[in-house]
Amino acid sequence: MRVADDSDRAYVVALTLLSRRELAEAQLRTRLLKRKFDEDDIDAALARLREERALDDRRTALACARTEVRLRHRGRARVVRQIESLGIARDVARDAVAEVFAELDEDALLEQALERRLRHGMSLKDPKVVQRVHRYLLGQGFNPTSVTALLRRRRSGP
Repeated sequence: MRVADDSDRAYVVALTLLSRRELAEAQLRTRLLKRKFDEDDIDAALARLREERALDDRRTALACARTEVRLRHRGRARVVRQIESLGIARDVARDAVAEVFAELDEDALLEQALERRLRHGMSLKDPKVVQRVHRYLLGQGFNPTSVTALLRRRRSGP
């Protein structure tokens, strides 16, 4: 029976971490470093996981983008920032966000975010509320032009 070397142990630990949730390569590398694995062993384990397609930053970016949009109702810019914060390259993040946003109506998503914000009896008649809601929607990553247009429509409408 062969005794597992450190790269095999790093591989098993990484696979265990990936079994719990989708992780980016940078996140996995950080977690293995915290467990005191050697850089060479981590590189070997990550290469093996990429080869087996257990580790895929594009898939992680898509999963994160879908979660941010569908569950947290975030706008495009905020989703890109979130994916990049996982250590995923900007071009991969933007491609994933473009793919996810191609599947949905961005204006409807913005409307939903506004409705959720106004749920608690807030009214757009008060200019201070409009400013707060505007800041909130921008912080959620929505396009400033779209936010302004929506708020103007809602203030002048019924």
